Amino acid sequence: MKIGNREFDLKNRTYIMGILNVTPDSFSDGGRWNDFDAAKRHVEEMIKDGADIIDIGGESTRPGYTLLAEEEEISRVVPYIEMVKKNFDIPISVDTYKGGVAKAALAAGADLVNDIWGLKWDAALAGVIAKSGKPCCLMHNRKEPDYREFMTDMLEDLRETLNIAAAAGIADDKIILDPGVGFGKTYENNLEAINRLEELHKLGYPILLGTSRKSVIGLTLDLPASERVEGTLVTTVFGVLKGAAFVRVHDVKENFRVIKMTEALTGKRGNSSAYGFTITESSPFKVCCSQRAGFSG
Repeated sequence: MKIGNREFDLKNRTYIMGILNVTPDSFSDGGRWNDFDAAKRHVEEMIKDGADIIDIGGESTRPGYTLLAEEEEISRVVPYIEMVKKNFDIPISVDTYKGGVAKAALAAGADLVNDIWGLKWDAALAGVIAKSGKPCCLMHNRKEPDYREFMTDMLEDLRETLNIAAAAGIADDKIILDPGVGFGKTYENNLEAINRLEELHKLGYPILLGTSRKSVIGLTLDLPASERVEGTLVTTVFGVLKGAAFVRVHDVKENFRVIKMTEALTGKRGNSSAYGFTITESSPFKVCCSQRAGFSG
């Protein structure tokens, strides 16, 4: 899949979507990046730490969030999209479920639309995405967690989203799916969505997993959002093992490292040359490991 000017190997890699919230009331980092200079430094740091795409959001979607008018959301996100586009060579995602915001963001330079309502909130959004030809990430969501059989119902909901996308003319190769951890689900539903993530592959689309600092981690570990990094990392490892193409995270450096280690252990990236080095039969790493294990070859 091409996002911006970059090709993503979504079958063999797990990429990092770094979060830039420009909201005063985000559950995790509300207000921290509302200053242009601070936001620019943060984006620079995320890129240095291993981010592959930057996701910019102007409306908090935490429980009980306040719905913004399109004009206000546009005024929040567009200047930051333009700033990132001007200063950095990295694909940009806009986190919105509103057609007007998406249209303005795409015009400002966004390369992907990340929709937490799976095209079911604003009927105009699907057409905006289709007309732009840009890719999108479509998330599972419900207003109430009322399920007969959770995974079966979630997959059916996502099929409905895919039908909306197809009817609007969004190409299959432009779609990423997100199970929507933390949205329209009970605590147990969230754990199940992570644990059975591989079942989303039945639908035939790349998967994004977004668990960073979320309440399912806080409830499990009894920790505030600022202390949920380790819990997030465990879910990231699960994501890699279960074939997620993206993880959406606040803490890029830590997640990059666990992805790198997990992929080295599983061989998901094919070989270590993806990191700029290759393990050969004569390399110190290979020799050391062989000697410790008591075998060669």
